[in-house]
Amino acid sequence: MTLLAADIGNSHTFLGVLDGEEVTAHWRVATDERRTADEWSVLIRGLLGPALDSVDGIAVCATVPAVLHEWREMIERHLSHVRAIVVEPGIRTGIPVLMDNPREVGTDRIVNSLAAATLHGGPAIVVDFGTATTFDVVNRRGQYVGGAISPGIEISLEALGRRGAQLRKVELARPRSVIAKNTVEALQSGMVFGVAAQVEGLVARMIAELAEPVADVSVISTGHLAPLVVDDCGCFTDHSPWLTLQGLRLVFERNS
Repeated sequence: MTLLAADIGNSHTFLGVLDGEEVTAHWRVATDERRTADEWSVLIRGLLGPALDSVDGIAVCATVPAVLHEWREMIERHLSHVRAIVVEPGIRTGIPVLMDNPREVGTDRIVNSLAAATLHGGPAIVVDFGTATTFDVVNRRGQYVGGAISPGIEISLEALGRRGAQLRKVELARPRSVIAKNTVEALQSGMVFGVAAQVEGLVARMIAELAEPVADVSVISTGHLAPLVVDDCGCFTDHSPWLTLQGLRLVFERNS
């Protein structure tokens, strides 16, 4: 089976083609709320080319309702012959959500947790570095028990550039050292090493709250900004760049 998986985030949309469990192609494009269903169709056909004809299924999760609306219309008008699954309330994921209001949990976070529980086993913590940095926790029984959300690396750096009178926008890159010798590297140090320390601290507190031995907990990094900090975090056991795409595959299989 060939699956087109789409993870529609606030800033970027990740598209992947999966042949069984293997991600054979992938792209990252801007999430533009102004993009119409026809424009999404043209974009997808341009990226996939003739490979689109071999797609047997489509799996979508989205955090932007306006874009999801256009995706629904695009699938109905241009890809109606392909079975499509949209992750939303009522779709079987196989992972119980133990939250005050399960419907308010982002579908991408549920999909990530499903992939972590299935591929790595519980207990597990997923740290997704995107527009926001999200932490999602799965217990030993494979249940989603909650998490945390903090500002993402990019938007934090942009906020400093806008609100700091003598600060400016800088390249988001790892500096030479933690103790910076200039303003540009000082901003980079605060972002990269500051986020790394934040992640290590939150993960340690979550493991303590789970009351699990540290060695038993899988801590998985994902998201397009993860490579910036993953090497400076001592808490990660795995890096899985396509975790969300794999989770979408699992949801599709459970609902086919």
